[in-house]
Order: sequence, then C-alpha cells, then structure tokens
Amino acid sequence: MLNLILKLLVLSWRVKFEGPLPEGSVVIGLWHQDLPACLAAFKYRNIAVLISKSDDGAKFAKLSKSLGYDVFRGSGSRGQSEVRHLLKALGEGRSAGMALDGPKGPALVAKPGAEWLSRKAIKPLVEVSVKYSCAIRLKKSWDKTFIPLPFSKISIFLNKRI
Repeated sequence: MLNLILKLLVLSWRVKFEGPLPEGSVVIGLWHQDLPACLAAFKYRNIAVLISKSDDGAKFAKLSKSLGYDVFRGSGSRGQSEVRHLLKALGEGRSAGMALDGPKGPALVAKPGAEWLSRKAIKPLVEVSVKYSCAIRLKKSWDKTFIPLPFSKISIFLNKRI
C-alpha cells in the first residue's frame, strides 16, 4: 500500500527539463537530497541504478522498479565490485544514475564514484541540479532530502561535466 501511495505521489509531480536531454548513454550524477525528484524525472527510461541493501533501500528499490528503472542492490562505497553492474549497463548503451555524494555523505560533497564510472565507461557525466516549486525538507536525514508536495513543479537542469 505504501508503495502505491509513493508511486502516485511521484507521478503527480510535474517535471520540466530546462535544456535538452543528453543523447545516448550517459552517467547521470545527482545529489542524494534530490533522489525523489530525479526518480520522477528519469522514470521509464531504462536507466540502471545502484540502491543500498538497507531496509529504506528495499522500499526505494521496489518503487524504482515500478517506475522502469533497472535496479541493482549494493553500495558504491564498497568499491568497484558493486558498480560493475552500472558499468555493464553503460557498455550495453543504457544510462546509469548515481548519487554524487554517495550513500552516506557528507551531503553535497562529491565522491569519486560517478567520475570514475564515467571515465571507465568512456561516457559523459551529466550533473543534475533541481529546483522545486513546493517541497518539504527532511532536516533529520543526513542529506536533508527534498520531498516535493503533490502536484509540485520540478525543474531539472543538466550540466555535462566530462
């Protein structure tokens, strides 16, 4: 039931890309605080993502799968062995999404994983930034996640880094 409610919330958000979407296979780098918005923005595009094996990760993985993501469970912080799934997806011509600040932070401090993946796969790294019309912020979470309210407008800005 919770998954259905979350899916309806995500589907209610009105996403607008500010500028052209990247063509071909890319590494999509986002900030952990913007995961819910990016989940809505890139849904049904057959993007491979790595989601933690935690209990919260299990809920997020189920929601992600229902929105068309190719989900792999693991952690980028455990080294390259878990990221191999994303590398394989990029080699097959699909895109891969990854939190720039990793699964544990610190928030808004980029870790080397997305850049490493981009270089290893020889694919561009596209950094996502998000602007919200109306959202609440979870101040007790390490990343202070933004949760857009129902029917909020979300603007997605893409910046090619590599």
